Amino acid sequence: MLYFEDLAAGQKFHSAEIRIEADAIIAFAAQFDPQPFHLDDAAARGTIFGGLAASGWHTAALTMRLCLSSDFRPAGGIVGVGGELSWLKPVRPGDALRVEIEILETRQSRSRPGQGLVKIRITTRNQHDDTVQTFAPTLFVDIRPEPG
Repeated sequence: MLYFEDLAAGQKFHSAEIRIEADAIIAFAAQFDPQPFHLDDAAARGTIFGGLAASGWHTAALTMRLCLSSDFRPAGGIVGVGGELSWLKPVRPGDALRVEIEILETRQSRSRPGQGLVKIRITTRNQHDDTVQTFAPTLFVDIRPEPG
C-alpha cells in the first residue's frame, strides 16, 4: 500500500495485459453503448471505425480494472475527483491492453487533513504500443497515520 508520502512526481507504475475479444465488446455495448459500430463488425465497416470497435466507456472500464491490478496501490483506494479523458485510437477485438500510471504532481489537501492530492496520468496502450486512451485524474490518497 502506498501512502501520500510514498508518491512523487515522475514515478511510474505498470499493469499486466488484458486481452479483449469481440464477444466482450458486443456484450458491453449491448448493455451500455448500443451503437452499431460497437455491436456488429459488418455495420461498423461503413463508419469512421472501419470495423468493430470497443466503446470508449468499455476502454475506460478496462483501464480501471488494469489500474486495480497494477503495482499502483494508493492507500484509501483509487478515488478521484475527475480529470481529462481522451480516446485516441479504437480498441479492436484481439487487442491486448495495459496501462502505465505516472505521478504528475502531489500536494497536501487543505480541506482534508488526512489526505493528499495526487495528479496522475493513466496511459492505456495496446499490443503495438499505440496509445488508445489517456486519463489524467486527481486522486485523494491517505496520509500515513502517526504511529501509536
